[in-house]
Amino acid sequence: MLRGLDIRNMLIIDQLNLEFTSGLNVLTGETGAGKSILLDSLGFVLGWRGRADLVRQGHEQGEVTAWFDIASDHPAVGILTDAGFEIDDELILRRVNTRDGRKTAWINDRRVSGEVLRTVSDTLVELHGQHDDRGLLNPQNHRGILDAFGGYETLSEQVRTAWRALSQAQKALAAAQAHQAELKQEEDFLRHAVAELDALDPQPGEEAELDTRRRLMQGAERIREDIIKASQALGRDGAEGMLADAARWLETASERAEGRLDDPLSALNRAMIELQEATDGVDRALEALEFNPHELEDTEERLFALRGLARKHQVAPDELADLFESLSERLHTLDRGADALDQLQNAVRTAQTTYDAAAQALHDARVAAAVRLDAAMLAELAPLKMERAQFSTQITQGISGPDGLDQVDFVVATNPGAPSGPLVKIASGGELSRFLLALKVCLSGTDASSTMIFDEIDRGVGGATADAVGRRLAVLAQGGQVLVVTHSPQVAALGVQHFQVSKEQSDAETISRVQVLDHEARIDEIARMISGDRVTDAARDAARALISGA
Repeated sequence: MLRGLDIRNMLIIDQLNLEFTSGLNVLTGETGAGKSILLDSLGFVLGWRGRADLVRQGHEQGEVTAWFDIASDHPAVGILTDAGFEIDDELILRRVNTRDGRKTAWINDRRVSGEVLRTVSDTLVELHGQHDDRGLLNPQNHRGILDAFGGYETLSEQVRTAWRALSQAQKALAAAQAHQAELKQEEDFLRHAVAELDALDPQPGEEAELDTRRRLMQGAERIREDIIKASQALGRDGAEGMLADAARWLETASERAEGRLDDPLSALNRAMIELQEATDGVDRALEALEFNPHELEDTEERLFALRGLARKHQVAPDELADLFESLSERLHTLDRGADALDQLQNAVRTAQTTYDAAAQALHDARVAAAVRLDAAMLAELAPLKMERAQFSTQITQGISGPDGLDQVDFVVATNPGAPSGPLVKIASGGELSRFLLALKVCLSGTDASSTMIFDEIDRGVGGATADAVGRRLAVLAQGGQVLVVTHSPQVAALGVQHFQVSKEQSDAETISRVQVLDHEARIDEIARMISGDRVTDAARDAARALISGA
């Protein structure tokens, strides 16, 4: 609910602070006093697109602030929470317009984009009037209006769920078909490459192992010659024999050396053990270096084959095994593609059947709701002196989507025998206002979260019709909030709060003023609306009668 509006330096408003209440708030005043400027200013802070030259003459910028009370389950809370706001029970919107046209907006003192501001404001305020292209007059909104009236949210959710499933199945099929077509184009390459890799059977780490073996075998002969020489130097004819002779001689002498040779003999024995280990290691190395000359050729042939295939596919030799696995999977996907496509096509057909059934059920519910809405509209139009008018909710087949198959249009005829057509094209200004009011009354109770504004919706009507308009506005305001700009005393008399808009003029400037009327001032204002500039006692009596009968 709109609690207050603060306007500074906007057109002919210098500074204005208004506080609103729940129920029906009426704004009256002579033509040109500035009532439309109030709505322009409110539209500005809500981010609605409107006139650009809003800054008051002689000032660098204009500013509007609006504050709202909102419940924790208000739609705006979810929008702002998703945008990173922490929201309590008050929402403050502020927007500044500079003379050079720059506009800046804040919500709860945090700067926001125009898109976020408009998205939030759409949940806060509804504007209804002859220029109501945002709501009831926009044919794109008629289906949503009918759905709100029908109250079949479960069916609507079933259709949205079925549409999501159908869309996902169609996307999966399209992706599989595109992938299959891509694989088909490279089928010859895949079959040849997989066969070539399968025949070679590359293994991770194999290239490095082959390269090591190849280099070892290439230098093996020279290495063996040196190792053989070392083996001979260590053997019986070399160091081993000499150490054995030395040990034998020392053992013979040690009997007469009185223990002086014990340590040398121990050291010599340890040396002979180490020598034996060295000799065994050399022998093992010689055995390892023994190879078949054809093995070198085989090793080089496989090494060159691995490297050649890696260059061909522009990968490292160790990546050939992974490449083989990847290409084999692509070939397998190609070979089983027909079966996979059949399964996906079956999934699409099943999802389509489910969606069609849900959409048909929703269509049937809409047809039933349309009959009820048309009857409700006829009942509302009669008191508004439009008993000869016809209202029809037409449902035709539209484009399939998350909201079903239906195109919904509100069609009217103002008199029997007159051509029918879209609401916005057929009805005159006064008729259009009454059609909108009747439609909104029929929809009352579907959403009480927004503040509703009616801009001169009683234009062109008077007497009992104006009284009927006012009483329906009062009904809409029960449990919520309605702001109405009116020239009708019957409507003004039904308000719970009455604002009078006036204009002060001097040689230098024109300023719009707004004041909240007390009981006596309200009687005078309604009397002025009845009699014109000259307020008579009879007009005051008539004003009192209207107020007391409200």
